[in-house]
Parts: sequence; structure tokens; C-alpha cells
Amino acid sequence: MQKIADEKLKVILGGVNLGTENFDYTMSELAQLAAANNLDVVDTIVQNSDKIIAGTYFGTGKVTDIKETAQDTDAKLLVLNDELTPSQIRNLENLTKLYVIDRTGLILRIFADRAQTKLAKTQVEIARLQYELPRIHPSSNPLDQQSASGGLANRGAGETQLELDRRVLRKRISRLQNELKQLMQSQDVQSKERQKSLIPKVALVGYTNAGKSTIMNALLAHYDQDAAEKQVMVKDMLFATLDTSVRQINLPNQLSFLLSDTVGFVSKLPHNLVESFKATLAEASNADLLLHVVDYANPNYQEMMDVTDKVLHQLGITDIPVIEVYNKADKTDMTYPTVTGNEIYLSAKDDASIERLSDMIQQRLFANNPVVTLLIPFTKGNVTEYVTSHARIIDRDYTNDGTQLKVQLAPEVLGKVKAYVVTE
Repeated sequence: MQKIADEKLKVILGGVNLGTENFDYTMSELAQLAAANNLDVVDTIVQNSDKIIAGTYFGTGKVTDIKETAQDTDAKLLVLNDELTPSQIRNLENLTKLYVIDRTGLILRIFADRAQTKLAKTQVEIARLQYELPRIHPSSNPLDQQSASGGLANRGAGETQLELDRRVLRKRISRLQNELKQLMQSQDVQSKERQKSLIPKVALVGYTNAGKSTIMNALLAHYDQDAAEKQVMVKDMLFATLDTSVRQINLPNQLSFLLSDTVGFVSKLPHNLVESFKATLAEASNADLLLHVVDYANPNYQEMMDVTDKVLHQLGITDIPVIEVYNKADKTDMTYPTVTGNEIYLSAKDDASIERLSDMIQQRLFANNPVVTLLIPFTKGNVTEYVTSHARIIDRDYTNDGTQLKVQLAPEVLGKVKAYVVTE
């Protein structure tokens, strides 16, 4: 097949509906995943059934329909809504004369194309190779011939399916896993340094394209007019953000917190990918507060929330306080900003919404911090400097005995300056 450059690859989407409640939603999401991989969906074929056919996924009639549709539309690729066995893929390719990839393979391709940092690239490569290991077979892969805007063309792997064999794959996976351990050790050092800073940590989590990055940028801009260089990338597509970004939000009251933007989730997220991305999601597991961002304008937002909760549970992130942030309320009939308990309905593009969200964050992070009066001798300037950089200064006075400060501070900070507390 000649190299495909600017022309999008024509694909057929397929799925077997076993009567699950959210089947239509997963198929709609599959179309978005295809678009995110620069593919042109020419048709969608669905089979309603009470079981998956062991050898071919679809029944004989649907396989024939797919082959005829491909001939009529010039489609070269069949993308399926489930993870298939190697034999199912090979059988379908033989019968339809199409190249076949499943949902897991498609997600892995998108991740491989979007990863930017060494850590993310290594994690994705391990997950991809573990997936490919039992699926090596000599079929012509049109995605490998696409431009870098989609597929596997420029992922840095340096190898194609035809060149890979299981021995080479296992050796490469082992080497990458050793590299990942070293990268994780380096990241762990950085994370521990942030832990030592005593600055509270807040992590944005949620479904892909729910608006996490937009909210991070809005919080940055709300408190820092010169925050343009700190902004993270925002794009209306699935998995625009793969690499965790951490920014410090400095509040006007001398308080601050670290805000991290993490990789988004999607339904049927490959298990190998979840395992590999534990390092990237470490910021969420070490957070003092989670902001679960939800695309409230999406009719399937409840399914999205369930997927996020499920993945967080898989990662052992279960006992951290959460604010449910229902974003994109401007696209619904909901009045915003509206706060109900631990929930806020807002628009990330609305300054009043960001102000209310910030108030909620501060209340959760700092409301229980004690207010005390400190008397610090003038000779202890280093202590005064430490307090002013780690506490909210409510009042300041200079007496004959030293600097008197009325402050609100974290218990950890109080423990370090307890000797200077004035007993009232």
C-alpha cells in the first residue's frame, strides 16, 4: 500500500451489543477515539447478541456485511469496541481483508502519539509492547504508514510488527521496565521534596476532555496576571493531556497550594495502561484534596464519573477528600456557580465560578488550621521569615520584645514554632 500522508484513513467501527446499559455511549466514545487518532469513520456496524462469537467476535452475517461495506466505502481498517483475542483478530482479517484493531489497541496508539515526557513515553511503550506480545502476526498495518498525526508512524520504537518477535519484545519490555524504575525513583525524589514543603497538594482528576486543564489555567490566571508562561495545553480532544503538570497557586492571604493536572480516564481503559501510569498518577495518590472534574453538559456524565471512581479505586486512591466539580454548566440550564455540600456547578470560563471553587478549596485545606499569636525575638529573623512564608498573616505588631504575629497556620508549621506561641 502506498504511503498515506494527508488523506485520513477510512475506517469502519464495529461492536457487539450484549444488552449493556451504556453500549451506545461506548460506541459514541469509540468514534471520538477514532477521530482523536485522525481516522475517518465511514460506517458503524453493530450486532445485537447475547454472546460474543468465540472465533470471529461477530456472527457470519455481520462479517459479510463488514466485507461488503469496506468494498463500497474503500475502508482499510476495522476498529472494534472490545478487546479481542489474537485469534479473533486474525480470523476477522482473513475474512474481511481489512486490518483489524480493537479498542485497547486504538487507545494505546493515541497514548503513544501524545506522550511527551520520557516517563510517559516509557509507560506507554511498556503497555503497548505487553499488548502486542501475543498479537504478533504478518499483516499489513495501514496505520504504520500514516503520518505522525495518527497511528504508530513516529513513536520512536524503531521497529514494526513484521520485525518484532516474542524474544525481542520480552527483552525490550524488560529493559524499559528497568528504565521506568529509575525514572520513578527520580520522580519519587521530586514528590518527597514537595511533601517536605508543607504546601497542601490538590489534584485534578476525571474523564478525558472534562476540562481539568482549563480549570488549572483559570485558577492560575485568577491569582497571577503574569501566569501565561505557566499555562498548560488545552485542546478539545480526548487525551490532550498525558503528562502530569504541577503548578503552585499563590493566594492573596499568604496561603498557597500545589495543583496537579493528571491524565484523563476513559471507559474500558486498558489494564496494562492503568498499571503503567501509576507513576504519572502518583500526584493524585499523594494529594490532600481531589477535584473530580465532570463534563456536566455531557448526557453520559454519570457513566464518566463511575469510570473515574473505578480507576481511582484500582489505583488505591479511596480515602482522600473530594470536591465534585461539575464543569460546563454554561452549556446546560443549571444556574452557576452553585455550591451544594462538596459539589460545585460551574463554568471554567467564568471568573465568579473560579472564585467560588477557590473558596471551597481553601475551606477544605485551611479551615481547620489553628489561629495563634506568636512573639518572635528580633534576633530570630529566620523564624519570622519561615512563618511569613508558611502561614497566613492576620495581624502584625512590633513590640519591645520582638515581632508579634497573629497567624493561621498548618499543624505541621505550628509544631516547628511552638516555642514562640503566646499563651493567652
